[in-house]
Amino acid sequence: HVLVFDWSITLRPPRRSYAALAEARSILENELDGIRVAGTWKGERIITSKQGPQINVDGSRGTILNFCANNYLGLSSHPEVVQAGIDALKTYGAGLSSVRFICGTQDLHKNLEQKLAQFHEREDCILYASCFDANAGLFEVLLGPDDAVLSDELNHASIIDGIRLCRAKRLRYKHMDLSDLETKLKESQSSRVRLVVTDGVFSMDGDVAPLQGICDLAEQYGALVFIDECHATGFLGQRGRGTDELLGVMNRVHIVNSTLGKALGGAAGGYTVGPKPLIDLLRQRSRPYLFSNSLPPPVVGCATRAVELLLESNEIAQTMTAKTMRFRNKMTQAGFTISGSAHPICPVMLGDARLASVMADDMLKLGIYVIGFSYPVVPKGKARIRVQISAAHTDEDIDRCVDAFIQTGRKHGVVS
Repeated sequence: HVLVFDWSITLRPPRRSYAALAEARSILENELDGIRVAGTWKGERIITSKQGPQINVDGSRGTILNFCANNYLGLSSHPEVVQAGIDALKTYGAGLSSVRFICGTQDLHKNLEQKLAQFHEREDCILYASCFDANAGLFEVLLGPDDAVLSDELNHASIIDGIRLCRAKRLRYKHMDLSDLETKLKESQSSRVRLVVTDGVFSMDGDVAPLQGICDLAEQYGALVFIDECHATGFLGQRGRGTDELLGVMNRVHIVNSTLGKALGGAAGGYTVGPKPLIDLLRQRSRPYLFSNSLPPPVVGCATRAVELLLESNEIAQTMTAKTMRFRNKMTQAGFTISGSAHPICPVMLGDARLASVMADDMLKLGIYVIGFSYPVVPKGKARIRVQISAAHTDEDIDRCVDAFIQTGRKHGVVS
């Protein structure tokens, strides 16, 4: 006897499955239509060159000036950084095909961790695939149900998500409001461990956390201090060590998370630096570390050389202030409202989401690459074009960007 299957029947999804898929597709399309109507659709422009102050963009003629990358020090395409990645690729291969504790740790990972700990003047360091992962992996390991976490209301989304994963009591204080933070510290005095959590620099506004006041309150009420330094590492402070160096509190901030994907080579990866017992515990229990592949050797090679360059000299970092203030002053004189102060993140505040998007498109036609930011990346009614100054920009680049903003701003009635 031969058993025959009718595969056309066996492989055909049930009719109910078709109906469910159609309903789900309709829901998703309606949601997408709502984003388009609101003017908050986030398109992705295609870059056809390496990252840098000048780039080539698909569909645009000639070279475009790039003013919205996190390439603060211009190291993303620095010849020595690129060569270090090539050397690491040849020596160590494309990747480890494994997580760190199985067979994914190479000597270059340990070397980079040691250099990052040295750079931040902390005891130890642990690498992650991204700073998002570093933030996702910290709080549930450090804090339990007997503890409390006090978080600035405008902290980065990765911090918010990381805090959601822990079982500690959660208190949110008003943005950079020391009085409200003190109130929350008083409310949480019965907790075993209290951790004050803040961005060092808030990426959407370019404002710097009041770390001196935060550290004063933390010491008064027996709390620990954590900062996310993604938009500060490498260029803030006299030696580019970050916000804690800038404000003179390096020995008072207990835990620092940051990224390799911005000033430190611009590839990928994040890390935590802090007390060795904490780093040891993260290696044992931090889920993003335990269950994610090791950073690829070329990424580690690039980041290592970037850190070495900063350990050798602070010359690049020291060029940032004058260039930042050149842009901020010229834009303010032209009548634009620029959020934050003295940071290379320079948000040009526009309010309307559609206006921010249209102006950014018009800027591209004038040879300037910028992006409009709107909800949910920033609060509703606070849309903006976020300009980011790089050490690789020349004064002429900055002036050309300002001129394009003035021309576009007049076209749309933003400035006269």
